[in-house]
Amino acid sequence: MTSTPEQNRVFARPPLKERRWLADALRTETVGGLVLVGAAIVALILANTPLSDFYESVRDFHFGIEALHLDLSVGHWASDGLLTIFFFVAGIELKRELVVGTLRRPAAAALPVVAALCGMIVPALFYFAVNAPTGGDMNGWAIPMATDIAFALGVLAVIGTNLPSGIRAFLLTLAIVDDLGAILVIALFYTSTLNMWAMAGAVAGLVLFWFLHHKLNVRGWYVYVPLALVIWGLMHASGVHATIAGVAMGMLLRCKPRPGEEETPAEHVEHQVRPISAGFAVPVFALFAAGVGVSGSALAEAAREPEALGVVLGLFVGKIVGVLGGTWVAARFTKAELSDELSWPDVAGVSMLAGIGFTVSLLVTELAFDDDSTIEHVKAAVLIASVLSAVVAAILLKWRDVHYRRIWEEENRDEDHDGIPDIDQREEAEMKARAAREAEAQSGGDASGSR
Repeated sequence: MTSTPEQNRVFARPPLKERRWLADALRTETVGGLVLVGAAIVALILANTPLSDFYESVRDFHFGIEALHLDLSVGHWASDGLLTIFFFVAGIELKRELVVGTLRRPAAAALPVVAALCGMIVPALFYFAVNAPTGGDMNGWAIPMATDIAFALGVLAVIGTNLPSGIRAFLLTLAIVDDLGAILVIALFYTSTLNMWAMAGAVAGLVLFWFLHHKLNVRGWYVYVPLALVIWGLMHASGVHATIAGVAMGMLLRCKPRPGEEETPAEHVEHQVRPISAGFAVPVFALFAAGVGVSGSALAEAAREPEALGVVLGLFVGKIVGVLGGTWVAARFTKAELSDELSWPDVAGVSMLAGIGFTVSLLVTELAFDDDSTIEHVKAAVLIASVLSAVVAAILLKWRDVHYRRIWEEENRDEDHDGIPDIDQREEAEMKARAAREAEAQSGGDASGSR
């Protein structure tokens, strides 16, 4: 019986270069996740204390250029403006994964992609199942589809678990595919009107962006930042949500190195922008989006609304059913297998962690509904479901933490202090020995044939 290639296993350990990129990216996201959690707590405190009037007046204060349709409230500047930075980084991540990362290999990408798709479809079905029979607003079906990687990593940092790199890579891939789904959903289903002239201008700006970057090799930020602002403004005026401009520009950056390059433009820009996204843009958005009333009466009202109930069930139950079920189906009907060191309870823990749908879920809530009361109740539902998912995931993953620590230590052991983990050196030596044996067998066969 042939063994399953390591790259086709669920939670397989990524190659060393991929692990180093992963560690760098997740380190920033983890710090940002802690700031994000703090911002959400501050928002809840402000919205549920005598400071609520001051909080709402700041959030609803308008400023901007009315002639350009940019006279927005502070809350909208955060969701339409600052969150574009988050989606810009998401676009870079998606481009990298498609070009040089996990998603470029269909066999390796199949499992996390199927798991992510099921983790989006099943929660939406839960929302439909609750709202269709009760006459609820069906426009909120996309709210429970999202996974918030920053919030999830913030939870992991708080509970102090030592997840192996394979699990973290799987979780990040889930989040990237989720982001792609959210981008498509926002662009296709939450665009009410379309200004074709403004859209054409935004597309022309993106073409100019690509030409400057790929053909003229222009590197100066002073060229791209003004151009990015123009593209963002035109996208906003077109009726398509302005964050789509960020995704588009992120995906236009070059991810493959040219001769003599130590770092691609995408890597360089991502290193510069990711801390701004994780440490500032997303927390400020959360500060103005998460401030909802959580009094007993408010929660009771939310519990009676099918929209809020559908979101809670979609995130808390639908995510674990979708991700866990999708992973099992993909493993059952393909050649993929679970990594030898891990088991299905580990998949359940990550599936539960995927139920934290904070940032994008709050954004889609604002796009899906017009009624302020419904928006407040559904936002409360997103917070409740995210907290429940975080608590259950923390219990499941902490229960396995001793086992995770052993795997993590084995991955990072470097007894000769040469900067390369011993496990990678052993695998490289085994690969060379295997290649030598195959070459020797081949040469022996050729010699026998010639006789």
